[in-house]
Amino acid sequence: MRQVRKPVKRKTAKSTARKKKTDNKWSLRIRLIVAAMLLILLSPLYYGYVLKPFSATWQWIKDIGEDPEFPTYSSYDIRIPRKYGIHGIDVSYAQGKIDWQKVKAMEEDDVRIQFAFIKATEGITLVDPYFQRNWREAPKAGIICGAYHYFHPRKSGKQQARFFLQTASFETGDLPMIADVETLDGLPPERMRRELKSFLSHIEKKTGTKPIIYTGLSFYRDYLKDYFDEYKLWIAHYYKPELKAGANTNWHFWQLSDKAKVSGINHPVDFNVFKGDSTAFRRLIYH
Repeated sequence: MRQVRKPVKRKTAKSTARKKKTDNKWSLRIRLIVAAMLLILLSPLYYGYVLKPFSATWQWIKDIGEDPEFPTYSSYDIRIPRKYGIHGIDVSYAQGKIDWQKVKAMEEDDVRIQFAFIKATEGITLVDPYFQRNWREAPKAGIICGAYHYFHPRKSGKQQARFFLQTASFETGDLPMIADVETLDGLPPERMRRELKSFLSHIEKKTGTKPIIYTGLSFYRDYLKDYFDEYKLWIAHYYKPELKAGANTNWHFWQLSDKAKVSGINHPVDFNVFKGDSTAFRRLIYH
């Protein structure tokens, strides 16, 4: 059976030219749109007038229902009470190699790192492998430092103090030395207190300055309260809007989180605040 062919429409030069003109017009429009978007994104005004207000609005939405005096600081990834103006960290080998210049440069809403407590020793034989580097580099970045010793009640308090002083110098510009007391080591509380008193007395005798005692809030209430009231305290109590240690408790530093993110440190770090103002803080520094 004979097939009948349908007539084929042939493109004329005029229709081809019209299509090319339309394609060129859309291509030009796309290029102009892309160029305009790049100009907006690369413009310094974009952050100031578009991105920043949007980010602020989004943060405001996220903060709905939060305590305004205990907000989340996104850079540090923790909540920090507003009422404290002096902030710091404490570090050991667990934080690895630290870029202290980046630590010092970090700031969000006037929250910046001004002091650091650095682990030096533990017991009578262990020296923190990063102590000397941290003790040298942190002050170079302009951070006020204090050295701490992890105290073991099973060891002689006086021997631990001697070992601590052999490792960590105490000089002008430093915060007082610190005894980190967290465990009984299976001993009666009286034995722990006796060795701790020996440690503190030796440090004070050799440096002329009373050390600070670091401990957790529960440990302080159970074993230290009413025994070491003449010593300034640094107390750990996490994720709370306030440290409720009692009106008469002689605390000066509060370790409020163990999971802060800080520029220059590749691991979570403990975050602290100082109870007083800048004048009170300066009085603590050894002159």
